[in-house]
Amino acid sequence: MADNGSSRRHMVRAAMKAPYLERDEEHSLAVRWRERQDQEALHRLTAAHMRLVIAIASRFRHFGLSMSDLIQEGHVGLLEAAARFEPEREVRFSTYATWWIRASIQDYILRNWSIVRGGTSSAQKSLFFNLRRLRARLSRGAEPMNEPHLYEEIARAIGVSRDDVALMDSRLSGPDLSLNAPVVESDGASADRQDFIVSTAPLQDEVVGNDIDGKRRVIWLNRALTALNERELKIVSERRLSEDGATLEALGQKLGISKERVRQIESRALEKLKIELVRTQQDRAAFV
Repeated sequence: MADNGSSRRHMVRAAMKAPYLERDEEHSLAVRWRERQDQEALHRLTAAHMRLVIAIASRFRHFGLSMSDLIQEGHVGLLEAAARFEPEREVRFSTYATWWIRASIQDYILRNWSIVRGGTSSAQKSLFFNLRRLRARLSRGAEPMNEPHLYEEIARAIGVSRDDVALMDSRLSGPDLSLNAPVVESDGASADRQDFIVSTAPLQDEVVGNDIDGKRRVIWLNRALTALNERELKIVSERRLSEDGATLEALGQKLGISKERVRQIESRALEKLKIELVRTQQDRAAFV
C-alpha cells in the first residue's frame, strides 16, 4: 500500500514538473511523432498532458479503485490518443485526448469494480457513471421524490428502463457477496449463502415423469394416426406435427383444393384422432 502511494506521488510530482506546451510546439511534436515515430516527441507530448490524466482520474476515485491504477489506465488512453491524433485538423491535443483518457479509465472501472460484468451498452455505461450524480441532484429539489418517481426521472434522463435504474442502484449500494459466504441461522446452525437460493428448475422426479409420459403419448399418437387416410395424414402432419406449420392456403395449392376444404378435412381428421385415442387408451382425460 505504501509502494502504491509512493508511486502515485512520484507520478504527480513528475506531471507537475513537465512544462506546458504552446500550440505551435505541440503541433510540431505531434507531427514528428506521426510522420517519423520520434519517441522523444511522443514522450514530451504525453508528459506535458499527464496533469490532464491525473485530473480526469481523480473524478473517478469514489469507485474505490487504486488511484495509481486509474492514472496508469488514463496514461494508456493518452498513448492511444497520441497514436490516433491528426495534427492537420488544427485541434488541440488535450481536447482530443480527453475522450480517450476518460474512456480508458471507465473501461478499467467497469472491468474491475465488480466480479459481475455490467454496463456493456453505451446507455448502461452512462447509467453506471451518472446514477449517483443524477440521484444526488434530483434529491436536492424543492420536494423530495419517492423511489419510483426518482427512478423514473433518472431513466428518462439517461434513456434506459426504470428496472435498469433500480437494478444498477442495488448493485452500487452494496459490495459483491460470495455465494460460499457462511450464514448463521437463528438456531446457531450455519450454511452457505447459496443454500438459500431457490431453484426454479423442476424436480428430478418431475423431469423423469414428464419424459416417460411424453414418450408414451408419442407411441399412442403414432398408433392413432393409422386411422387417418393418406390426405388426412398429410394435412395433419404438415399443419400440426411440423415445426413450421403450413398455412391452409399453401396446403390447398399443393393438394389442388380450396383452403376451406383443407380446413374441413383437418377438422374431421382431428376428430377421428380424438375418437381413436379415447377408444384405445385408458387415460382418457389426457385427450378429452
